[in-house]
Amino acid sequence: MSALTVTQLSAHIKGLLDQDALLRDVWVEGEASNCKEAVSGHWYFTLKDPGASLSCVMWKGQAALQSYLPEDGRAFQMHGVVSAYPAQGKYQLMVDQIEPLGQGDLHREFERIKAKLDAEGLFDPARKRRLPPYPRRIGLVTSPGAAALQDVLKVLGRRWPVAELFLAPTLVQGDAAPPQIVAALQAIGRAGVDVVLLIRGGGSLEDLWAFNDERVARAIVDCPVPVVSGVGHEIDFSIADFVADLRAPTPSAAAELATPDAWELRQRVDGLRALLDRQLGDRLSLAADGLDALRHRLDRCAPERGLAERRRGLAELGARLERAVQGDLRLRRSGAAGLAQRLASLSPQAVLTRGYAHVQRLRDGRTVASTKDVGAAEGLTITVADGRIAAVTTGQARLF
Repeated sequence: MSALTVTQLSAHIKGLLDQDALLRDVWVEGEASNCKEAVSGHWYFTLKDPGASLSCVMWKGQAALQSYLPEDGRAFQMHGVVSAYPAQGKYQLMVDQIEPLGQGDLHREFERIKAKLDAEGLFDPARKRRLPPYPRRIGLVTSPGAAALQDVLKVLGRRWPVAELFLAPTLVQGDAAPPQIVAALQAIGRAGVDVVLLIRGGGSLEDLWAFNDERVARAIVDCPVPVVSGVGHEIDFSIADFVADLRAPTPSAAAELATPDAWELRQRVDGLRALLDRQLGDRLSLAADGLDALRHRLDRCAPERGLAERRRGLAELGARLERAVQGDLRLRRSGAAGLAQRLASLSPQAVLTRGYAHVQRLRDGRTVASTKDVGAAEGLTITVADGRIAAVTTGQARLF
């Protein structure tokens, strides 16, 4: 018997499935997970129970007719046709009808844990701690091989490259993940970091279940430093998000929320430096103006300036006094000259030059002022302008 090609065998299997009446019209019950709507509008998801899982697809046209669409963690009854998909070597249920059965086991467990921890006050905002504004040491709790770690490292390198990074490696999926996450949180808390980023990329409810574990939640609460939870995508919520000091919608967002932007800080510092320079310049200018004013006041009050002003005042007074004295002297000289002229005009010599004579008795030198002062044959001395004349009266003097 010749060997079959893979295509031939896959076609044979597909034919067998397509001929089975049960598989052409079947209802299947299970819990939906990994639910994704493609850009085309088709839905791809998994239907599972504790023992097995079944790949499912629902085409865009069928999805538009449904009252309910697949949702992670919820249980459904789904009707469709089981057929093979040779290109990937798997069989799948092509769903054309969905009926909800209620919440799945994982979702019910999620709500139970959430209600329990909430009742204990672990979700209380008053318990949450504020993140340090400028962390120097940042702890990372995640899988070393996770793509989310690389995204976080890029964000931290861009925003806050001065921080030291400490990685506490752990599984982030599967049954072994919760105890490893707890141990990583405890170790990183003892490493002296300022803040911890608990990160994982997106996934189904089952993929993210380790972050709904009660042990992980309590380890986050017990961590000695603030914890930022960046688990899954923006629409994903886990118990870790509720107990963390801050919930970020994505791992990259966790890195952004936990760090300042170094570029923005540089801009602020440059702005503050420019403001400080302006204010300092203004204050120096005001101080210089005040100093100039004080210097001018000091100059006005300086002894040298006062002495100089007084010297100028004395010089002016001296000049005024000299002018006054000179004027007074001129007046006095003029008055003296006038008096001298008057005196000269009144002097005996001046009188004599006008034809008058001074008559004196020869015997006693007395001035003859009256005819009664002389007798007959009285010797006289007559003084005229140019000399003296001796004379003798001829008789008794008498008044003519």
